[in-house]
Formats: sequence, structure tokens, C-alpha cells
Amino acid sequence: MYEYDLLSLALLFFTGVLAGVINVMAGGGSSIVLPVLIFLGIDPTVANGTNRVAILFQNFFATLSFKKEGVADIKTSVRLAVFTLPGVLVGAFAAVRVGDELFEKILAVVLIFVCASFFLKVDSFGKLLGGRDGERRGWILYPALVLIGFYGGFIQVGVGLFIMAALYHLMGASLAKVNAHKVIVVLIYTIPAILIFFLSGNISWFIGICLAAGNSVGGWFGATVSVRGGEKYIRMALVVAVGLMALKLLGVF
Repeated sequence: MYEYDLLSLALLFFTGVLAGVINVMAGGGSSIVLPVLIFLGIDPTVANGTNRVAILFQNFFATLSFKKEGVADIKTSVRLAVFTLPGVLVGAFAAVRVGDELFEKILAVVLIFVCASFFLKVDSFGKLLGGRDGERRGWILYPALVLIGFYGGFIQVGVGLFIMAALYHLMGASLAKVNAHKVIVVLIYTIPAILIFFLSGNISWFIGICLAAGNSVGGWFGATVSVRGGEKYIRMALVVAVGLMALKLLGVF
């Protein structure tokens, strides 16, 4: 259905690499992938499903990298992931039933929010959760994971930011541990999400594998190497690019 030349495939691969690095280091990489897929002619709902293939491979290789570094706590991560599953199932079912035109508008609004979130740190999100008060607010983590699961199942874009904020402030874990938990949680909940998109015919496997190759490289790199010096400039460039994409989806130009 979709045919691409070598230049388009190269664009998909390098988009995947960039998204993989960003997703593992913080979150928001899908804010680049979805608009690129849509602008290449893929239907928005299919783009949403296809992106999950890349996310699955990205987080698999990132998990291996975190495990190699001795940071991963797979048992705890699996327990956390279980609480996202009810939300993921509902969110994914909702995503495949939303029309492409409405999904584009929802995506545009989400992209604008993600642009704003690039200027915030995990601590800023934590204020919305009530701060780090240990066990007194620890119970909030579980309903928060259900809601995060719904959002991740529905659109995925920027879900890593919410997961990091929830785990950092409600578990009191270090950012290194939070990142490791995040990639394993997303790895696990992406499996049923992919199944739902697949059964509804909303995945382009060829494009998904091209993206997955890039995301896998980016996921491994992002988990292994901490790139701090240039992060500010990367985020500024992302804000401009993603902002323009959001305006385009809204029909501003």
C-alpha cells in the first residue's frame, strides 16, 4: 500500500534513531515519529499503530543495555507494568475507533503540550503529583499507572515523561532506576497494544521494521551513554520542529 524510495527509508531509519535516544533519555520521541509517518502518507491511525513496533524493539534493546549496566530491576518493573495494562487495553481500543481527522487534531494538541514539556524537568511534573512524600502518597502510584496506561495505549507520545514523573515522585527512585523501570514498563504494555492495532489492521509492518531498526540503535545508545552537554540544544530544535508539525496538523498553514 505504501511505497518508498531509499531516501524515505533512510529518513525513517534516522528518525527512529533520534526518537530512540530521546525516548530512553527522557520521553517525547514519538512526537517526531508520528508526524513524519503522517507526512509520508501513512494514515494517522496506522501511523499510531506502526510506531508501536519501533517502540517494542527500542525498549527491548534498551532493557538489555540497562541490564548490562546493572540498573534494571525487572521484577519490580513487571509489577509496575501490570497496573498499566487495563488502561492500555482501553486506550488502544479507543485509538483504533477514532477517525483519522479527529486523531490528527488530538495529536496536534498533544504535540503542543509536549513542546511545552521540553522546557520542564521531572521535578516540575512532580508538583502536580504532590511532591515526594514517600509512603504517604505512595498509593497514588497505582491509579496513576492505570491512567498512564490509557494514555500510552491511546497515543504514546510523551508517555515517558509521565512515567518518569510518577515513578520519581511517588516511588522515590533515582533517575537511573526510573529510566530502567520506564523502558521495561513500556516494553511490556506495548505487546497488548500492538495486538489490538494488528487485529484492527492498523500496522504497516514494513515501515514498522524500518523504524524499529533505528529505534533499536537509538534505544541502546540512549541507555548506555548519558548525553548531557547538548541536551538543551537538542530540545530547542525539537520544540521548533514539533511545533511546526503541530501547526501543520491543525491546518494553520
